[in-house]
Amino acid sequence: MVQHKAPATWWLLPLDRLLATLHTTPRGLTQRQAAARLRRHGENRLEQAKGSSFVRRVATRLLEPLTLVLLVASGIAAATGDAISFGLVTAVVLASICLDLFQEHRAGRAVEALQRSVALRVRAWRDGREVELPASRLVPGDCVMLAAGNLVPADGRLLEANDFFVNEASLTGEAFPVEKRPRATAGTEQVALGCPHAALMGSSVVSGSARVLVCATGRQTELGRLAHRLAQAPPPTAFERATRRFGLLLTRATVALVLAVVFVNLLNQRPMLESFLFAVALAVGLTPELLPMIVSVTLARGAARLARRKVVVKRLAAVQDLGAMDVLCTDKTGTLTEARLRVERALDAEGEPSPRVLELAWLNSHFETGLKSPLDDAILAHGQLDAEGWRKLDEVPFDFERRRVSVLVERAGSRLLVAKGAPEDILRLCVGVEQGSGIAALDAARRISIERLFAQCGEQGLRLLAVATRCIDNATTDVTARDEHDFIFAGFVAFTDPPKASAAEALRSLRAHGVAVKIVTGDHEAVARHLCGALSLPLGGVLTGTQIAALDDHALRAAASDATLFCRVTPEQKNRIVRALQAGGHVVGYLGDGINDAPPLHSADVGISVDGAVDVAKQAADLVLLEQDLAVLCDGLREGRRTVVNVGKYVKMATSSNFGNMVSMAAAAVFLPFLPMRPVQILLNNFLYDLSELAIPTDRVSDAQLFVPQRWDVAEIRNFMLCFGTLSSVFDLAAFALMVLVLHVPAAVFQSAWFVQSMATQVLVIFLIRTPHAAWRDRPSAWLAASSLAITALAVAMPWLPWADAFGFVPLPLPALAMIVALTLSYLAAVELAKHALGAFQRVSFPQDRTLPIPAADSR
Repeated sequence: MVQHKAPATWWLLPLDRLLATLHTTPRGLTQRQAAARLRRHGENRLEQAKGSSFVRRVATRLLEPLTLVLLVASGIAAATGDAISFGLVTAVVLASICLDLFQEHRAGRAVEALQRSVALRVRAWRDGREVELPASRLVPGDCVMLAAGNLVPADGRLLEANDFFVNEASLTGEAFPVEKRPRATAGTEQVALGCPHAALMGSSVVSGSARVLVCATGRQTELGRLAHRLAQAPPPTAFERATRRFGLLLTRATVALVLAVVFVNLLNQRPMLESFLFAVALAVGLTPELLPMIVSVTLARGAARLARRKVVVKRLAAVQDLGAMDVLCTDKTGTLTEARLRVERALDAEGEPSPRVLELAWLNSHFETGLKSPLDDAILAHGQLDAEGWRKLDEVPFDFERRRVSVLVERAGSRLLVAKGAPEDILRLCVGVEQGSGIAALDAARRISIERLFAQCGEQGLRLLAVATRCIDNATTDVTARDEHDFIFAGFVAFTDPPKASAAEALRSLRAHGVAVKIVTGDHEAVARHLCGALSLPLGGVLTGTQIAALDDHALRAAASDATLFCRVTPEQKNRIVRALQAGGHVVGYLGDGINDAPPLHSADVGISVDGAVDVAKQAADLVLLEQDLAVLCDGLREGRRTVVNVGKYVKMATSSNFGNMVSMAAAAVFLPFLPMRPVQILLNNFLYDLSELAIPTDRVSDAQLFVPQRWDVAEIRNFMLCFGTLSSVFDLAAFALMVLVLHVPAAVFQSAWFVQSMATQVLVIFLIRTPHAAWRDRPSAWLAASSLAITALAVAMPWLPWADAFGFVPLPLPALAMIVALTLSYLAAVELAKHALGAFQRVSFPQDRTLPIPAADSR
């Protein structure tokens, strides 16, 4: 069956071959042909996100490894009669899932916003005549007519064009219109975006008119592929990947421990039921039941603090990802720059500042009556010059063939034709050059010198307008394009899109916080290089869109890590860059505000947009900055790192302490004639311990930890658990030996004494492992100190409380109390020494650039 479909690289074909491939003509299709193709290719609509059902979304979250471990542990707790643990864990899991579902539902709305950006009705050729029809009915092979004010409804090739100027900001992010012209020969561009003879869906027509051959519709368009990416589920973020690995780690450890304990107890011919209850109590004790609550509370607190800094958090886990971020990819126009042109300087032919050149350019823009460009606006906004005495007589309007505009003005009886336009077109018409108060011939040497000056300014990323004049006979009152000759070159005006005032300081602050900043833009390399210089951004490697297109994923992964600047890239390439950096082990943030930024915003570990961004970008982002100030990002970064560090404190404490206790009990069960702690005591121990740590989200974080990216490192957690869990077990076994071999205490006293010692050591150790510094030099928050000390006091008093019998506790003799105090102090001293000697914490240090002030409030 003939598909009547253009190849994926339709812009590369010669026009006659493309028409033949589509089986169409410049007069379009017949209604019958169009109807057949519509049935075959479908409507010209962007793909809608397929929303999962509520049950499916809940089930997906319930099947996370960590969630499964917690639910199984709560079920075991219920089976052993611990209704409190069952209710608490179940409530925590459900609350966490509800928060997650409430925060995340943006993909469908993003696609809807994309659909609203496409024209509703178009003028197309059918049966040899022009008809109006819905844009959704367009098919490959149609010919459509476009004029100023239209949106381009599909991707296509220009057949005819008359001063056709389109704005591709929705696709490229660049705010300035570009000219499109038909071309019969084959193209050479690697991508359709930016191709001078291609018009793409989603761009808008600024001026002129054109006839366009439709080559791709719906999902096959550039915008359609973008919508398809947004309709898909985003890849798991760094936080989600780490949580999954942590859940699997706990699952393996729990299963191994339970099997080992059951096996050893059966070898010792212990009762099966008692052995099983002891093993499942160990399993429950090993799981950090309150982790979802600690994470949710910490993230919610972080989100609230960010809200006060005018950052909207759409996905709570993004706060964690922000803290782990070590690479930030950012768009240029509108994000780092003001997205408006500004006159940088006006120079004469020698490259010297020239007020006269600026005056001539201002007169031309002031008297011009046609469509004013952003360059005209910049000239007029630069300053109000005195036009008194000047009178306009005529003008030759701008067009894209000549690429200039000329205005005939008169003052004091002298008439002057002032032209401004593209440097190469103006210079080609000049025969002389202003030099001081006179005029010199424009010979080959002077022409080369001026062209060299143009090239130097271009390398600085400046846009140039050349200005020239010609004296006109006083009898002449009107001019045409035929009068544009024999000009005297006056000089040129250089323009720049200025960086935002706060951008340089914000980027410097990000680098000081250990974040590598990479600029990803659709603009030219020279312009982007100039911006890097203006922002004092150290420039590493540079990759262009053409180079990226020639690289496979493995090669791009290697190149992307070293590059600082990515120029002339498409939305799809932006997304490839993000994925390549992630594959290289980086946690990637992406900051953008245009439709073209939606795919990388969707794929990044943390997508960041601004309040003034297009709807699609805001919907695809995880964080939205309400102020157009990148300095807010640093506040968010520090908040995210504070959150990661505080959650990490709980994870390290819970896993190491629980692991140490469980290993101690499992080892003791081999040699003791009784259980070292009753199952109900294990569950009570675990519950009180978790309760003491609910205040961790309020804890202070050292400034040193805020200056480096913080992420969940499962290998580090595992090593921490093994190291400090083993150290804890050494002191536990020492206590066992003293109580059995020296004090000769009965089983009830043994169990009560070890419960108290276990609670004291694993709760008080938070004061040591919460900070990489000496514990006495870094105070915890008041809430954390109060909760930890209160729970420790409660545990010590437990054997003497009225309900002690219900848990199997008995009052402790004085020698047992003395042993508990001595071993607890010794254990805490050993932990403090080991913390520094073994490098238990992620290495933290201030970078070389430490000139940034650190607000005292950031440490609280």
